[in-house]
Amino acid sequence: MQPYALTLDKFIDHAAKWHPQTEVVTGGGAGAPAGRVDYAALRERSKLLSGAFAALGLTLGDRIATLAWNSQAHMECWYAALGIGVVCHTLNPRIGAEQLGAMVRQAEDRVLAISPDQAALADELVAACPSIAHVLVLDEPGGAEMAPPVAGRARVWMQQELIDTLGADAAWGGFDENAEAGLCFTSGTTGAPKGVTYTHRSNYLMTLNVLQADMMALGARDVVLAAVPMFHANGWGLPFAAPAVGARFVLPGRHNDGASLAELIAREKVTIAIGVATVWLALIDHLDATGGELPSLERVLLGGSPVPQALMDRIERRLGVTAQTSWGMTELSPIGTVASASAEPRLSGKSGRPPVGVDLRVADAEGAALAKQRGVEGRLQVKGASVVERYFGHDEPATDAEGWFDTGDLAIIDGDGNLAITGRSKDLIKSGGEWINPGEIEAIVGALPAVGLVAVVGRVHAKWGERPVLVMEERQNQSISDAELSDALDGRVPRWWMPDEIIRVARMPLAFTGKIDKKALRAEFG
Repeated sequence: MQPYALTLDKFIDHAAKWHPQTEVVTGGGAGAPAGRVDYAALRERSKLLSGAFAALGLTLGDRIATLAWNSQAHMECWYAALGIGVVCHTLNPRIGAEQLGAMVRQAEDRVLAISPDQAALADELVAACPSIAHVLVLDEPGGAEMAPPVAGRARVWMQQELIDTLGADAAWGGFDENAEAGLCFTSGTTGAPKGVTYTHRSNYLMTLNVLQADMMALGARDVVLAAVPMFHANGWGLPFAAPAVGARFVLPGRHNDGASLAELIAREKVTIAIGVATVWLALIDHLDATGGELPSLERVLLGGSPVPQALMDRIERRLGVTAQTSWGMTELSPIGTVASASAEPRLSGKSGRPPVGVDLRVADAEGAALAKQRGVEGRLQVKGASVVERYFGHDEPATDAEGWFDTGDLAIIDGDGNLAITGRSKDLIKSGGEWINPGEIEAIVGALPAVGLVAVVGRVHAKWGERPVLVMEERQNQSISDAELSDALDGRVPRWWMPDEIIRVARMPLAFTGKIDKKALRAEFG
């Protein structure tokens, strides 16, 4: 057989050759015009930007950081770097400068590419990170006028200026498929963030995984909305998967509010929308308030945290779609399991099966595989071609001697192989020497129609060590009493698991990944 390196430039090459007129669309917000480019033109611009990166001195293995929203310009920057073997280190604009600076210094990023509205944060990073020699301000719809000069010693380029000045056609590929492709740091919600380095091969194989019929099942007829940010584990692989099949690809820019997404979905006739549950809650609240409909939408894929059945039902009823749950993490590139769109009946509280190439098992507290693997709770372990082996900058492996990675999740795999995440091992509450699993309480309360978001955390207790407290955000224009909440739990969990207090918050704190920030809840209520 011919040698054929599994490098990521091949996805945009394929799209440009076989789907040249299919568009990548960038939303400009509610009422604003969208930016448009076809795959052929996106590849051409990316190639010229590759030549410009090479002229700046970037070579195989060097790293650039991107501090940007989902846009055509961000995607061009990705492929320009990946095509010549430069590593894309995606940064989350919602993190503070101090934490971002620590990541950039560890990665020794040489170029910082930013969305125009991130200039002030870029100033702080340039001042704190000696490795940054160039700042690239991305061309985004309605954004050029927002870009003040970036102070400091770094040379500042506008994207089109850099292409016009140094752009040249560059040869893509020609390097080993095991070369580094991307760097993404974990959220750090349970400790210091750790870097995960993806290779071209691992991301290529993950792309093939998510395209399977029982996974995301994307095709050329689809219009795919990536509401998950590109800085969340490579946007769940969507910037690779959409061009791989020639799907029309819709990016919301920095506008992920309900009104902007509703307008974008309706205008572009989106068929598949992908993102965390909180995004779809905002969309539904907007539609409920305005009476709008989105008839083109067929499927919504959710990830980030376990999704209560009540929220699943609400999404399916209000949007008239099939909702698919999924589970994954940064260390898995990130997809671990997806519930098939064809599953009947719908999988309540479950996240489906893994694709070929990803293996799961449950283990005891010491990491030994449980003798019985179905229908019992254990610590979830994973191995596969797109699973981390060791963290960036670490010498010691993140896996055990057999190659299994401990996810930190507690899980049950049912008789049909469907995964249900039942909690985080670090979230367990030890009360009087016995364990309470917050996930079981959250699943019951989260299924109540009046409950929007819910979390259970441990509070320090003089006698019992810890006791559970329940923190909840009620759904818009709805309310529920403490007695109704207690009644829902009565008889379904042990009496000593009952929360000591029920706390209502106007807005649940969310981590920058869109998940409930239990670290913040523990700091305030624990």
